[in-house]
Amino acid sequence: MKKLVAIICIVVSFTSSAQDRYTEGMSKAMQLWGEQKTMEASHLFERIAMAETDNWLPYYYVALVNTTASFGERDETKLSQQLEKAKEFVDIAKNISPENPELLIMEAMINTAWIAFDGATYGMELSGKNTKLYNEAMALAPNNPRVIFSKAEWDMGSARYFGKDTTPYCEDVARAIELFASTDTNKVPFYPNWGEDRAKQVLSQCKS
Repeated sequence: MKKLVAIICIVVSFTSSAQDRYTEGMSKAMQLWGEQKTMEASHLFERIAMAETDNWLPYYYVALVNTTASFGERDETKLSQQLEKAKEFVDIAKNISPENPELLIMEAMINTAWIAFDGATYGMELSGKNTKLYNEAMALAPNNPRVIFSKAEWDMGSARYFGKDTTPYCEDVARAIELFASTDTNKVPFYPNWGEDRAKQVLSQCKS
């Protein structure tokens, strides 16, 4: 019995130590990202992902860091490297966590970065894929504020492109903001929580 208790204690201690290293690593990577040290943050998230092979979140953040860094990037070689890495890691994350709406949004963001870089080349090919991704995410998580807002912002962009009124989508943005305030994602450490500030900015434009 004493041996069993000792083994359990060792396992618990090892698990706690591994969790502490994960928390410490993720916190440090978030800090680096917040300090605009994009490559350092990406590399640290990548190292964490290699150690946490059954956890989709570090893979997600490798994709998110590289994708957000790609908006406004005009060097095609650098952009391609960032977005190809983002797609590689989001694909792995989708294998770990299938039917995850956060990952569908992430994939759509990668497509949007390509379209923002060269709409003439990538717009027709990727726009339909994005519409499908957002519809799938809405079907999976109709009350997820990031899903609602991301789809609304995409629909607004499409409406502007075709010269249509964007006002109908402002209600979706307002609903997303309400859900950002009421949705508790703190139960899962490092679960995505971005989008509220951007949604408020978009809503202010709706009212201007």
